[in-house]
Amino acid sequence: MIDFIAEVSSNHNRDLSRMKEFIYASKKAGCSGIKFQLFKIDKLFATEILEKSETHRKREAWELPEEFIPELAKLTHKLGLKFSCTPFYLEAVDILEPYVDFLKVASYELMWHNLFEKCGNTGKPIVFSTGMATMDEVKDTLECLFKTKCKEITILHCNSAYPTPVEDVNLTKIKALKEMVNSIEKPDEIIIKVGYSDHTVSPAVLYRTIHHYGVDLVEFHLDLDGKGEEYKAGHCWLPDKIAGVINNINEGIKSDGQGEFGPSPSELPDREWRSDPIDGLRPLKGIRNSFGK
Repeated sequence: MIDFIAEVSSNHNRDLSRMKEFIYASKKAGCSGIKFQLFKIDKLFATEILEKSETHRKREAWELPEEFIPELAKLTHKLGLKFSCTPFYLEAVDILEPYVDFLKVASYELMWHNLFEKCGNTGKPIVFSTGMATMDEVKDTLECLFKTKCKEITILHCNSAYPTPVEDVNLTKIKALKEMVNSIEKPDEIIIKVGYSDHTVSPAVLYRTIHHYGVDLVEFHLDLDGKGEEYKAGHCWLPDKIAGVINNINEGIKSDGQGEFGPSPSELPDREWRSDPIDGLRPLKGIRNSFGK
């Protein structure tokens, strides 16, 4: 099965009750996990930017209160979901480590190897996005993680435009990432998977991603009701829409079966109604006389 991870991002509006609604909605939609973000604007943006930009200063209202994290993790785990959070500063890794099932590093932090080192040395699985990156930058990040305690890595193909035009998604990069993973030298004990982080809100893109490229994980941005801080940007799914897509994808995967050639249980009653090889008439001669009795 595919891991679907709902990214709450800054759509929680700093409201604990609303955050819990996101967790319940993610469970109902068929997700396997939910992810938040832990940042502080003075540790995210340079002083020169904050001094000049009111827009960036206002993002303080998007910050996740640290004291909510234990309660959010507890509810997430109670519902059988994975809990994760993206750290955007080094101390955030220490805050999150006791609670998360994996750590996610965003595309914008791809070149900040100190953050990857700290995340990797928790021993937790690491997921990272590759928006805007070159393949050499992705390889450099992997080499950084190979030197840590991390044993499981998931690389997400991503386009960092919010929202991403469908014609810019470039899903063939998933193939390139898989080929790279299969060709590089790595420690034997490390598992590397490839996934996709969505900013399109396009069912067609998700269907193509999974059924053609066979990713292991899909991350998408979720809002509850169109009232989240980021919803107007156009890259966030609503619960009912993503639930339908996840259900259709899982139904399609279910249809793969076990790969054994032979009649399925639903076909067995019809086997006797095939044409008899002796005279070419239906059903088989063995049941003709007993028919209707």
